[in-house]
Amino acid sequence: MRTLRGNEALREALMQEMAADERVFLLGEDIADHGGVFNVTEGLLERFGTERVIDSPISESAIVGAGVGAALMGMRPVVEVQFTDLVTIAMDQIVNSAAKARYVHGGAMSCPLVVRTVNLGRGTVYSSQALEAWFTHVPGLKVVMPSDAHDAKGLLISAMRDDDPVIFIEPKSLYALRGPVPEKRYALPFGQANVRRAGDDVTVVAWGSTVPLAEKVAEALAAESLGVEVVDPRTLAPFDARAVVNSVCRTGRLVIVHEAVKCAGFGAEVAARVSDSEAFERLQAPIVRVANPGVPVPHSTALHPLALPSIDGLTSAIRRLMDYE
Repeated sequence: MRTLRGNEALREALMQEMAADERVFLLGEDIADHGGVFNVTEGLLERFGTERVIDSPISESAIVGAGVGAALMGMRPVVEVQFTDLVTIAMDQIVNSAAKARYVHGGAMSCPLVVRTVNLGRGTVYSSQALEAWFTHVPGLKVVMPSDAHDAKGLLISAMRDDDPVIFIEPKSLYALRGPVPEKRYALPFGQANVRRAGDDVTVVAWGSTVPLAEKVAEALAAESLGVEVVDPRTLAPFDARAVVNSVCRTGRLVIVHEAVKCAGFGAEVAARVSDSEAFERLQAPIVRVANPGVPVPHSTALHPLALPSIDGLTSAIRRLMDYE
C-alpha cells in the first residue's frame, strides 16, 4: 500500500469529502492562499474555489461562531483553529452553542460542525497545552485524537459526516509521520479503540502523540521478554472503555500516558472506568498515569522531559509495575 504523511492524509480526506458533498466547506486563518500552517489545506483553494475554502480574520470566536451558524442552516463546515490553546477564545461558541444545539431544539436541529485544531505539545508556553479533557466533559461534543495517517483520514471523514459537533485534535507530530493509507474514501467508526500492539504483561493506554512513544517503549521492552499491549482509543468521546477493560482483565496492569496535565486529565477517567469494572479485581498493581505533572510546558527543549511524557519515564513506570508485589 502507498504511504502518506499525516498532513497529506488529512488533505486527502478533506478533498474527497468536499468532492462528494457540496455542503462541506473550510473556514480558518491562512487556510486558503497559504494552504494552512502545516500545509493540510494546500491546493484545496485551487480545486474548490473561494466560496468553499475561506480565509478568515484573526478571530477564533468569529470562525467557530460562523461555523455554528452555517451548520445549523444545513451546511457541513470544517473550521480550523490553529492551536488548541486558541480554542479557549471560542469556548462559548463550542460549549454553549454547538454542543447544546441538538438538546435545546429537542432533536429537531443538528450541528454538523468539525473544529480542527492542533496540539503542538512542544512549542511556546502559550501554544503547548493539551486540553482534550475539557471537551470530554461537555455533553454533546465528540472528541477525536488520531495517532497515525491511516486513522487521521478515516476519522476525519467520519467527523465530516457526523451530525453532531466534533472536536478533532491533531498532534503536530502526526503531520510528518508517514504510514500506509488507502486511496479509497473510507470512514472509521467513532468509539472503537485500536489495539496497536498485543501483549500479556501490562496494558498501556495512549492517544495522539503518545501512541508512537508507547509503541517504541513496547518494542524495546519486548527484547526483555516483557509483553506491553498498546491500546489507542482513537476517540475520547465516545470512549471505548470495553476495549481497555478487556485488555486489563488479561494483563492485570495498567499504565495511562498522555501529554495533558495529570490532575483531572482524561487518564483519570480511564482509571475510574477500569476501577468500576470487573477488571478491578484482576489488577495486580496500582494504576499508574504518566503525564504532565502540572506545569506550563517550557520553551527550553532540555526541560521537556520534566514536563512531558518521555520514553525513559514511561519505561520506568512500566518496570515499577512489574516489580510491584
